Amino acid sequence: MSKRDFLVEIGTEELPPASLFTLAAAFADGVIKGIDTAAIKHGEVKWFATPRRLAVFVAGVGDQQPDQQLKRQGPAVANAFGPDGQPTKAALGFAASCGVTVDQLLQVDGPKGKVLQFEGSKKGEATTSLLPGIVTAALDSLPIARRMRWGAGSQEFVRPVHWVVMLFGSSVVEAEILGIRAGKHTQGHRFHGPKLLAISNPAKYAELLLEKAHVVADVGSRRERIRAEVNAIADTLGGQAVIEDALLDEVTALVEWPVPLSGRFDEAFLRLPQEVPIATMQDHQRYFPVRSADGKLMNYFITVANIASREPERVRDGNERVIRPRLADAAFFWDTDRKERLDARFAALKSVTFQAKLGSLADKSNRVASLAQRIAESIGGNAELAGRAAKLSKCDLLSAMVGEFPELQGLMGKYYAEHDGEDAEVATALEEQYWPRFAGDKLPATKTGISLSIADKLDTIAGIFCIGQKPSGTKDPYGLRRAALGILRTIIEHKLDLDLRRLVDGAVSLQPAAAPENIGEDIWNYLMERLRSTYLEEGGGRTVTTEMFDAVLASKAHSPVDIDIRLQALEGFLALPEAASLAAANKRIANILRKATGDLSGAVETGRLQEPAERQLFDHVVSMERAVNPLFSRREYTGALTQLATLKDDVDRFFDSVMVMADDPDVRANRLGLLVRLRGLFLQVADLSRLPG
Repeated sequence: MSKRDFLVEIGTEELPPASLFTLAAAFADGVIKGIDTAAIKHGEVKWFATPRRLAVFVAGVGDQQPDQQLKRQGPAVANAFGPDGQPTKAALGFAASCGVTVDQLLQVDGPKGKVLQFEGSKKGEATTSLLPGIVTAALDSLPIARRMRWGAGSQEFVRPVHWVVMLFGSSVVEAEILGIRAGKHTQGHRFHGPKLLAISNPAKYAELLLEKAHVVADVGSRRERIRAEVNAIADTLGGQAVIEDALLDEVTALVEWPVPLSGRFDEAFLRLPQEVPIATMQDHQRYFPVRSADGKLMNYFITVANIASREPERVRDGNERVIRPRLADAAFFWDTDRKERLDARFAALKSVTFQAKLGSLADKSNRVASLAQRIAESIGGNAELAGRAAKLSKCDLLSAMVGEFPELQGLMGKYYAEHDGEDAEVATALEEQYWPRFAGDKLPATKTGISLSIADKLDTIAGIFCIGQKPSGTKDPYGLRRAALGILRTIIEHKLDLDLRRLVDGAVSLQPAAAPENIGEDIWNYLMERLRSTYLEEGGGRTVTTEMFDAVLASKAHSPVDIDIRLQALEGFLALPEAASLAAANKRIANILRKATGDLSGAVETGRLQEPAERQLFDHVVSMERAVNPLFSRREYTGALTQLATLKDDVDRFFDSVMVMADDPDVRANRLGLLVRLRGLFLQVADLSRLPG
């Protein structure tokens, strides 16, 4: 079977940069899924994306689908033939659907008796006949939130489509995709390469666009080209470019032929907090700021044009003219906002709705203050400072600066609080309340900031749960998943011994909306599911399984830090040779106790211990209680489990030689009490019966 390279390119109007790479990767995944489903062999896969195209290259695609062996089951034999032995309509219809006669069908054993079965083969189709359907299915399944229509046709896509390339080797695949007849001609850069360009070799696709059409189709190459040239320009300016990955990706998605160049702004704007001009450059203009060697912001920026202009000075001048009024506005906001104290804005928060059923931002601030003070007291912080920070926490939302730059919320609160002479820790907490903003982001560091951050997030979660709008599926409009993970990270990484379950109930009690029954337990379970996902996904040498997490959770630990310590101890215990046997014994004990009736308090009368094995186990359990209970009180779970592992031989002997469910009810109750005592030792760390085995 011969092989050929395959290329498909969808040429469009400018695609949305935020979703460009997601669409390109999903397109490639869809194409490969179709090829794999058809059982066609292929080699490496690579996707390309620019503002005006999505493309997928697949090397070494087989030109023929292999023959398929078919096997279909039909009606039961009892229903396939009448009393006269003639085939029924069911049998005739099944045979016709298979393209054979009834006497060509087999009779085989089915789940409920004999059934008719067709066995045959289907000749594999030519790859060229399958590719149009594969590409269409891949395009139809792209994650496009809102599709557009254009012209008089009924086709829909993320943007209007202008050309389609589909090549199998050097041959065009005959197809109509999104209303466009596929061909071999692509289009280059809108200005530098506007003429149609014929592609004769799919493997040379990116090279051809680069050399003939002023298009850097390979995303990785384009990204690194931008990075290198931006850094080179910054070096000539005597500084270092600030290149954040998110901005670099966005700029990469905005240009086909990147041409970086520098510009400058009035040095007077450097009097602003440096985050303000940086936000202006990065978030509003997609510029790269420049810092000096000592980390100070310089009055330069680097922009990336999508054209190699003959007059770069005019491009530079245009960008400088755009940023100048933005920075002037920011300076005006900075000067105006500081004329009014931050706390003077609190009264106005009463007229700003947080959520219709949960009151205003002032109401939320008051709830957060109560919760933050409680947390601060628990972690050795200053409750008064935590309450003050909570009262000021949303005031900067009413400032002109945050109105123009929402991404600076919290940060501007810190600067305005410092200007007002607020306590330094209160000011810092105003910024820290929003941390962490995303996975891997920094955590609040001050005790006031920690208290405020946890309280604010917990109040939001409790409120939204109370009004019945908890996340469902992929919908999470209030960012509760992010808030939950932020709470858990902050508590665990700072090793804060907080009773999170009690804090949940406290947050629920403060909500203005009537709390549904068991809503506190629902919130706790939600937080624990987020924590479970964290352990299962984090890796990093940890070997936590979902069964291990369930085992620890069953111990009713309410502190995330305590849960983490228990999991670490359980990981170590499961590496011991005695672990499997003791886990199996705990499972057996749990099953026995689940079915038992009567007194299960754990009372044991030594006079009723008849067998040597049960007397030996009882003595060992009592000695273990004296040895490990102090360890449990100090949360030295690893040491406790290591000692409990020595129970293995006595537990094995007990089950080998003692009948727990004895006929004598007193003896039976005594032995059940011994098992309750034994199980209780392990339950102080985890419920081992939940482990597999």
